[in-house]
Amino acid sequence: MAPGSKADKKATVDAAAWMFNVVTSVGIIIVNKALMATYGFSFATTLTGLHFATTTLMTLVLRCLGYIQPSHLPFTELLKFILFANFSIVGMNVSLMWNSVGFYQIAKLSMIPVACLLEVVFDKIRYSRDTKLSIGLVLVGVGVCTVTDVSVNTKGFVAAFVAVWSTALQQYYVHYLQRKYSLTSFNLLGHTAPAQAATLLIVGPFLDFWLTEKRVDMYDYNVVSLMFITLSCTIAIGTNLSQFICIGRFTAVSFQVLGHMKTILVLIMGFFFFDRDGLNLHVVLGMVIAVVGMIWYGNASSKPGGKEKKSYSLPTTRQQKHGDDSDSDERPRLKA
Repeated sequence: MAPGSKADKKATVDAAAWMFNVVTSVGIIIVNKALMATYGFSFATTLTGLHFATTTLMTLVLRCLGYIQPSHLPFTELLKFILFANFSIVGMNVSLMWNSVGFYQIAKLSMIPVACLLEVVFDKIRYSRDTKLSIGLVLVGVGVCTVTDVSVNTKGFVAAFVAVWSTALQQYYVHYLQRKYSLTSFNLLGHTAPAQAATLLIVGPFLDFWLTEKRVDMYDYNVVSLMFITLSCTIAIGTNLSQFICIGRFTAVSFQVLGHMKTILVLIMGFFFFDRDGLNLHVVLGMVIAVVGMIWYGNASSKPGGKEKKSYSLPTTRQQKHGDDSDSDERPRLKA
């Protein structure tokens, strides 16, 4: 295949992966908002456990059909991933309860700098000036259209700190595990989804009772609410899978930066379906700034030097280089 056609194919697959993630993420947010706001199902952690249980069933079916090949993930790596992922889910839910909406949004925005820091420290990634500025523009834009009231308290700050770092580590680990152990997105989900489902379904009801003072087993289930729960779990399969696909193909930083397109779409969809007073000139201005920043980031990070690993080369003297050349001449050459 010609290099041009390979690049075109990769660009097409990349765009499809992003679109898959955006559609499923926005869809599940809209469904969950209707489920919680309209039908009063406020058990977010338990619902997330049901999402991973449904995803586990999907991976088992695909494994039986032969679409998922056997793979290995060390237990210690799995344990670390589950800790990061579950602390992320619990931390976000607690942070939303203990903080103002404004500070909660600021905490979510701070995941991008934290993800950048992880890549700089662990992967030795170097960002160009344009890439850094574009990330800053995205943060400003999303901040303008989402951050309103900002109040901080100690326990809320601690919850947000745990949520931000655990989320950034979980997303970094998705990319790291796929690369290190040559795992596909389906393989990694097959390892992690059952463990997350089991832990969240055990912890979820207790955490939700603590957060809402309501018991999930006492909820007034009906046909419509069960239909929304089923729809939420079904969409969650695509959301979980597309997240792993996108982070595996790109990085956690790119996933966070371009992923804020979902925030903008949720605001727009929320205007049409829920709150028609939520979209004003201030919010629209923030959206425009964020979109410009995302386009700039995509262009800047794809250029040579926009985002690359640091290379360290040891200086060699002319005498050392001459000695190396002499040694290479004296070494016996192996025939191909």
